[in-house]
Amino acid sequence: MSSAKYRVRSGRAEDFVGVIRLERATPDAPHWAEAEYAAIVGADRSSEVAVTRCLFVAESDAGLLGFAVGKVLVSGAVRLAELESVAVSASARRVGVGRALCGGVICWCRERGAKEMELEVRAGSGGAVALYRGLGFAVVGQRDNYYHDPTEDALLMQLKLAGDE
Repeated sequence: MSSAKYRVRSGRAEDFVGVIRLERATPDAPHWAEAEYAAIVGADRSSEVAVTRCLFVAESDAGLLGFAVGKVLVSGAVRLAELESVAVSASARRVGVGRALCGGVICWCRERGAKEMELEVRAGSGGAVALYRGLGFAVVGQRDNYYHDPTEDALLMQLKLAGDE
């Protein structure tokens, strides 16, 4: 599947059914309520709020291939981004969909002035760790026994989005 066969765009309310279906079919993905996604898409972005979030989806003519969620926290001089969730359908893995989704979130966070982005990932998720390393993330720490079902450590990864000013 080449990038010409899918597109990445901002998520909308009509994407929720497919997003939740994919999320539930992806055991490693965080599982959120539909209201959580609705809050992301329906947030009032006109006011200066401390936390803003985004939802990006990848789709083809056949339907939803994946999604990613990110957020930016603004508190005084701190502008920190987090890549909260990425899920790609099994049939669309290893062809650039995850990279494209992450790229959309990274750009969105950069546009909102984030200086760095963080994420946590299962230590045993070799494909995800390789994807994040390929995007420039570096391991900066570990949380022992952070994940359950199965119990597994979390790697904390960070990406610099802007130089010191």
